[in-house]
Amino acid sequence: MSIVDYSYYDKLIRQETISLGKLYFFEHFLLAEFNEGVNIGFDNFNEVKVAIEKQYGNSDFGFIANRIHSYSIIITDAPLFNEAFKNLKAYATITYSSFASKIFEMENHFFNFNRRNFSDLDEALNWVEKNLEATATLG
Repeated sequence: MSIVDYSYYDKLIRQETISLGKLYFFEHFLLAEFNEGVNIGFDNFNEVKVAIEKQYGNSDFGFIANRIHSYSIIITDAPLFNEAFKNLKAYATITYSSFASKIFEMENHFFNFNRRNFSDLDEALNWVEKNLEATATLG
């Protein structure tokens, strides 16, 4: 289910449509709903990177990938993502099939982010917010 169908959507700061899909910016995190069939690599992720830098600068932020569509990530680019997003403190995915959950588990071996998979958008939102609060308290 898309974020636009949730009550949390009322807290939206801005929305941006890019070639990879839609980005929804909230105060401390962004939620991405990437298009069906895209193949995400570090090179074509630049639009997202620029939007993140514009919105959050060097501040800590969270990222939620609402995988309502099927897409792939070039796993060999993981080190580049790890290096580029040092201020990413919570990365959640919402998957809607056991296959997508298994893909997340495989990806998890390559990314250094604080990552967790969910089957429910509300749980993912709560987890990201709690992690960002904990990071702010430690900082």
